[in-house]
Amino acid sequence: MSFDKYIEVGRMDDLGRLNTPVHRLDARVKAVTTLAFIIAVMSFSRYEISALIPFFLYPVVLLAAGGMPLGYLLRKLLIASPFALAVGLFNPFLDRQVVLYIGDIGISGGWLSFVSIVIRFALTVSVALLLVACTGINRLCAGMERLGLPKVFSVQLQLLYRYLFVIADEGLRMMHSVELRSVGKRAMRIRTYVSLIGHLLVRAMDRAQRVYQAMVSRGFDGQVRILRPTSMRFQDLAFLFGWILFFAVARYWNLSELLGELCSKYTLLVLPGS
Repeated sequence: MSFDKYIEVGRMDDLGRLNTPVHRLDARVKAVTTLAFIIAVMSFSRYEISALIPFFLYPVVLLAAGGMPLGYLLRKLLIASPFALAVGLFNPFLDRQVVLYIGDIGISGGWLSFVSIVIRFALTVSVALLLVACTGINRLCAGMERLGLPKVFSVQLQLLYRYLFVIADEGLRMMHSVELRSVGKRAMRIRTYVSLIGHLLVRAMDRAQRVYQAMVSRGFDGQVRILRPTSMRFQDLAFLFGWILFFAVARYWNLSELLGELCSKYTLLVLPGS
């Protein structure tokens, strides 16, 4: 049993090594653009839905230009979706004031805020996953370090990403061993879980010491080097400022409503007798 079977970290590393136009962009540009995207998406009011729709253009472009598999991204979103659903689950019951009518059907503010939360979750989590998958964790951390992130945090983030799954595998093996020894018995008690967590902590500390000693013996000096460093080019700056301009326009104007109005006017013009 392997934890990587569920989170597919190996697949994420493989995707980060592709050679597409998105992968060749400087990591700093992608990180800043993603941060601007998240800030723009999260700045809308809790009842806003239609204005968020144009922001799907950014992850769709990354998905297509970066050669990312759609099924892989959807599986990742599905794994994290319970957290978003739990945040907005009670909104329809707590906020029952009708704020919108669709025909004769009244829509309460709770349902609008719930849908808005789900859309924001899909947008922000998808671009974060695409950022890592289209960059690679090592290049991403190196880019963030060049943006001013302290080196110690950059190295810690890379090691956490790499070895979190090793510890998770260890925990799954422990749980599997307990299940094999508890066939036909009732569910484990809380104190059993506490004991398992304590043993896992001891094993994690022991594994960390052995991993660090192995790294030092192989010349590790606190710096994680990348094989394909990138530099800032005109294409990178065009990507950065182009998308930030689009985010600003989509934040200031509701592009969905503007497009709907244009379509309505065009329909009235082409209808006979209008």
